[in-house]
Amino acid sequence: MVTLGLSRVDDAVAAKHPGLGEYAVCQSKAFVKGVLTFVTGTGAAFGLQMLIHRKFACPLRWTVLVAVVTGSVASYGVTRVETQKCSNLWLFLETGQLPKDAGTDQHS
Repeated sequence: MVTLGLSRVDDAVAAKHPGLGEYAVCQSKAFVKGVLTFVTGTGAAFGLQMLIHRKFACPLRWTVLVAVVTGSVASYGVTRVETQKCSNLWLFLETGQLPKDAGTDQHS
């Protein structure tokens, strides 16, 4: 049995997919980046709103809500991009080819 994060993977599955460990590390990094982006984005939005709050009065609960939503949106965006990179890595490790980018197709 091979340990992958918190779960264990059968040796046969790990042998069939040799890039599984690299993919798991990539996904872990993507999720950590997402969490850090949430914390940083929420803090930055809250701090910016507190500066603006001095000129325009607004209840604190709305300030916190807007900061959390801003951090969540930023976190989602970063996690989505990083997870797509991990998916591309997985496809490369499994097939040996980079995936084709749908946005760069040239129809002639």
